[in-house]
Amino acid sequence: MKIESIKIKNFRSYKDETVIDFDNLTVLVGRNDIGKSTILEALDIFFNDGNGVIKMDKTDLNTQASRNGDNETVISACFSELPESIIIDSAVQTTLASEYMLNSNGFLEIVKKYKSGGKASVFIRAKHPTNAECKDLLLKKNAELKRVITGKGIECENQSINTIMRRSIWEHYADDLNLQDIEIDVSKEDAKKIWDKLSSYMPVYSLFQSDRKNSDGDSEVQDPLKEAVKQIINDEELQKTLASVAEIVETKLKEVSSRTLEKLREMDPAVANSLNPIIPTADKLKWADVFKAVSISGDEDIPINKRGSGVKRLVLLNFFRAEAERRAAEGDNTGIIYAIEEPETSQHSNNQRVLIKALKELAQVANTQILLTTHSSVIVKELNFENLRLIYEDEYGKHVLSVEPAVLQYPSLNEVNYAAYGEITEEYHNELYGFLVFQQWIDDYKIGRPQKPYQRILRNGSVRDESQEISTYIRHQIHHPENQNNTHFTMEELKQSIEDMRTYIRNRAEMEGIWEPISEDE
Repeated sequence: MKIESIKIKNFRSYKDETVIDFDNLTVLVGRNDIGKSTILEALDIFFNDGNGVIKMDKTDLNTQASRNGDNETVISACFSELPESIIIDSAVQTTLASEYMLNSNGFLEIVKKYKSGGKASVFIRAKHPTNAECKDLLLKKNAELKRVITGKGIECENQSINTIMRRSIWEHYADDLNLQDIEIDVSKEDAKKIWDKLSSYMPVYSLFQSDRKNSDGDSEVQDPLKEAVKQIINDEELQKTLASVAEIVETKLKEVSSRTLEKLREMDPAVANSLNPIIPTADKLKWADVFKAVSISGDEDIPINKRGSGVKRLVLLNFFRAEAERRAAEGDNTGIIYAIEEPETSQHSNNQRVLIKALKELAQVANTQILLTTHSSVIVKELNFENLRLIYEDEYGKHVLSVEPAVLQYPSLNEVNYAAYGEITEEYHNELYGFLVFQQWIDDYKIGRPQKPYQRILRNGSVRDESQEISTYIRHQIHHPENQNNTHFTMEELKQSIEDMRTYIRNRAEMEGIWEPISEDE
């Protein structure tokens, strides 16, 4: 399954419901502390139920919502690329569509609600029958479904299988189902069994944080073998083998406990009768803990998590590259989502380019999605516009929007920051000026613009008086800070020069039909 979107409400800085759409590769950009990492952590809570990196607690409630009496956090996700058939009762194949478990857009929408940071209640939001005669069938037990079949005289080929009985009832009322968007509580009754089965189809979600501690016990981002163990153990055939091992051990343990209690009963029957062996079932065993000592070590057995930040990130990079090749070669169809905070951390620009290239390749592998946060202009320039999601906040609340081409024809973090926050930087000025030079438009741009006196220092040390239009004047000062003979440009001049170049690029591009940037109002 592939995640299409997530909705977050009353979780940290997200007070009102906020929707984030995802692609195979999705990169969240925005200023510090705007809520990029919060999205990745909300997904970790959603997928891993507190058994991942992040644990939900009452401090995660939005403070304003909590003061207003709202103590429920809601995290929901929509999924596409659904299995063609599923087994939710017995061994009978069915589909999500025939069980009326899809929403109006044809997605599987799972809603998790957390009261005061507690355990999740799980719902499926779906376009579902609400006719009083045939609603809540997913919640009914076998005996209850039989009573409906018998009481209404409905034909049914097999009354021992819930799936077949539900189908027969819905077909009987096919002209009067009264389909409406509702939330089906799958935390209780027989529907919980359905959710247990359905959850096995969910993608594996792995969060790699940028600020992980560097203890010996640290896991995924420090040592990818620990993450590999999780994925290996999740293999369906291996799960069957492990279950067989668990059953053998369980049988042997029961024999030992039975013999022990039998001997105890000879001496003190009352005590013996009060004792019962507790043996966890196969699905409760933590197989990954058996291999928790796996590691990659360097010379003299120095563990990877004791190496420098840059080395640890390089190991992670090559783990991704190896995963991409393995999954492509094996045709692995287990869905997986890699979420990585600031992959540029501790990497120089060349490694950043190699890293984002590897992640883009991994995102093209079937059933694989990549989610990133970044502050790196190097990484952003390697992306397509459709990969970017801009997070910003105004007086109306928090917004997460797709990024569209505005002036430059490639994604630019400088341009995103300027458009979203009005951030005026020398880096953006350089980028715009360099773009004019690259397009060979710079000479035409200068024509007719106001000039400003400028003293150029020649190689022989002499000074030559010139005049430059303001954009070139600013560029010279940025690139030649050693020249102190000229009045430094003001922030107002920098802002005006940026606007002048943006306007020229937009008009020239539209005039020549190179591309059609959207206006700022759009």
